[in-house]
Amino acid sequence: MITDDMVQTYRADGFVVVPDVLDAPTLAEMRGVIAEIVAGAADVDAHNEVYDLEPGHTRAEPKVRRIKTPHKVHKLFDQLVRLPQVVSILQALIGPDVRLYGSKLNMKSARYGSPVEWHQDWAFYPHTNDDILAIGVMLDDTTVENGPLLCVPGTHKGPVWSHHGSDGRFCGAIAPAEIEAEIARAVPIVGRAGSMSFHHVRTLHGSAQNVSDRPRNLLLYEVAAKDAWPLKGVSDLAEFDSRLITGSGPTIEPRLAPVPARMPLPPPSREGSIYETQLGAIENSYFRKKTAA
Repeated sequence: MITDDMVQTYRADGFVVVPDVLDAPTLAEMRGVIAEIVAGAADVDAHNEVYDLEPGHTRAEPKVRRIKTPHKVHKLFDQLVRLPQVVSILQALIGPDVRLYGSKLNMKSARYGSPVEWHQDWAFYPHTNDDILAIGVMLDDTTVENGPLLCVPGTHKGPVWSHHGSDGRFCGAIAPAEIEAEIARAVPIVGRAGSMSFHHVRTLHGSAQNVSDRPRNLLLYEVAAKDAWPLKGVSDLAEFDSRLITGSGPTIEPRLAPVPARMPLPPPSREGSIYETQLGAIENSYFRKKTAA
């Protein structure tokens, strides 16, 4: 599924798109499952362990902006990241033995899907090495109009910017004034439904509000090399090892690499998903301010 040129693009830019990884029947099955899960939001009034809700959500008009840890919500999402064609891409990019770190399904509904401010995933979960990436599974055709992921080439080789607000607490967003030159170089990650993007854990990225009349649902998986250990620690080794995608048996020998890191502490003033965390320092917003203007 991935060519040598694509691998070199990932190494140079910190991201790459692999087209048509999933076929039409798989996409149709996934959309059906997602529709069932979203329908369940009509029974809730607030964020919970499954749903992160858009502002304005009501039971009469459910608005979901994220399904949390979908690989725990439905077996289909756990199976997808273990498909042979997906595993072969992961092994080409980060090595033979890999582990699922987490998952989420970001749902940008037409005309109001929430933005995600500029950040690096690495700021949220630094590890002992950075052979870590995020998969973006495009469940809809993704264009520049419906709020695509925006990535800045080469930033995976640069600094880790501060993701803290003026109060000194972690807020999961970078002050736009610090990255003006980088924002100007951002590239939209677009493709047909069924394509997948892969971006390095240190790549600077964000996404604007969906202003089109088409939805843009993006299923995200965070995947790490087996020997990458979270700097915040492992509380349950058995659970940690249960997330191995390839490679068997416990691993208690982290690989240490000379990578920059800054801990996401003190914790955010608004706990929750990245949407809630980023609201803890509105001065670090970029897309929200542009939308308001």
